[in-house]
Amino acid sequence: MVIVSYNVNGIRAALRKDLLRWLQQADADVVCLQEIKATPEQFDEKVFHEIGYKYCYWYPAEKKGYSGVAILSKTEPDAVIYGTGIPYMDKEGRNLRADFGDVSVMSLYLPSGTNNARLSFKFTYMDDFYTYMQNLLKERNKMVVCGDYNICHEPIDIHDPVRLKRVSGFLPEEREWLSKFIAGGFIDSFRHIHPEKEQYSWWSYRANARERNKGWRLDYHMVSEALKPAISRAVILQEAYHSDHCPVMLELKA
Repeated sequence: MVIVSYNVNGIRAALRKDLLRWLQQADADVVCLQEIKATPEQFDEKVFHEIGYKYCYWYPAEKKGYSGVAILSKTEPDAVIYGTGIPYMDKEGRNLRADFGDVSVMSLYLPSGTNNARLSFKFTYMDDFYTYMQNLLKERNKMVVCGDYNICHEPIDIHDPVRLKRVSGFLPEEREWLSKFIAGGFIDSFRHIHPEKEQYSWWSYRANARERNKGWRLDYHMVSEALKPAISRAVILQEAYHSDHCPVMLELKA
């Protein structure tokens, strides 16, 4: 199974930047999208069917033009679960899960902490999500939780760890939570394959950050311990330019 995760920063904008051609070339089995910023009525789903993704599941936020996640698949999942069942989380459309046999794939868009109110919301979300995942692992122990976590885990994951240590996305409390999440039964698949590689998945649109590679690694495929033997490849696909993020890819062997 090849899984791509991509924060597209607006599905309609990404489609105008030739996202479809890129997806066709990438040829993943499952594609998890974050920050779609649209409802299904606002774009033509059939364009994804035409490149092989006959099964498309959209989970937009209640607020128009905001947040939202999706899963595209070439094969039909056995089950699709929208949200977590926690109302304040689900109104923002941040969690969507598809089960393929005994393997579950979740598209996750963790909140960003853009101001004090949102940072408080982010910490509450993180705590509740951790509890939710610990309970879910008891019934679905083969999990891939992929998406934009809005957290850089270690200094190697951010271009300026000293100057940015007090900025949301690299706060000590956020990094500690991600360590706790991993310790709770997950593997950072990219770091598992590439323990010393400095590579990023998000760059600000300001100050030519992408051209200067002043980036952050915010996008992950977190793989549950039960799937560790299946991890065969994990890459960051920096050549894709449809968003301020780039996609990340995971390959699981049978």
